[in-house]
Amino acid sequence: MITSWAISLLIILVVRLLVGKTSLVPSKGQLFVESIVGGLRSIVEPIVGRKLFFPSFWLLSGLFIFILIQNWSGLLPGVGSIGYYDENGKYTSLIRPGNADLNMTLALAAVANIAWLYFIFKFEGLKSIMVHIFGNKADKNEVGLYTFIGLIPIFFAVGIIEVISILFRPISLSFRLFGNVYGGENLLHKMFTIAPGFEWIVPIPFYFMEILIGLVQALVFMLLISVFIGLMCNHGNEHH
Repeated sequence: MITSWAISLLIILVVRLLVGKTSLVPSKGQLFVESIVGGLRSIVEPIVGRKLFFPSFWLLSGLFIFILIQNWSGLLPGVGSIGYYDENGKYTSLIRPGNADLNMTLALAAVANIAWLYFIFKFEGLKSIMVHIFGNKADKNEVGLYTFIGLIPIFFAVGIIEVISILFRPISLSFRLFGNVYGGENLLHKMFTIAPGFEWIVPIPFYFMEILIGLVQALVFMLLISVFIGLMCNHGNEHH
């Protein structure tokens, strides 16, 4: 929790210092922040659709930036390496990256899915949601009336499977992120002890690997929530 608070405070302070007072002619710091926002927008907007982009961007961009910095915080000196051994020889870290704890990743997944429910009910409504999940996706004019009626129970069964998959989303999201960060943390610790006398060089390649994995996992988490929103709310018939 302390690491998470520190990361949140760091993000707020850095953005405030970079942007300062916004202006039509941006400063270098404002231009840097705007480039990050523009890059995320180019990724997210085609997925969620123009209608849902602005209402959901606070959630998606917040998840990406927070998870990314959280993942990379495990590479800082002292994080995961400052701790103590008990009488049984078990080592306990005093400072750990937030996403190396299942409670944090489960909380992130819970917030994301609650927000997803809010978006789909507000912008689609219960009737549209039920049609999307259980409705017959076939075109009656193309397949014929009898085939269309025969497909109704099949699509209903598919809808039940989709409901089960929706219920398991928080579990899959939280365990995917937790497993990657926790595994990377333990891998780095092992690299510092695997070759005595070479502790200064053996972990270096794995630091680069963890930087890449931290970026990919933050991107995957954001994209999955974007896809969940887009599947329900992006109908692909908007005229910009």
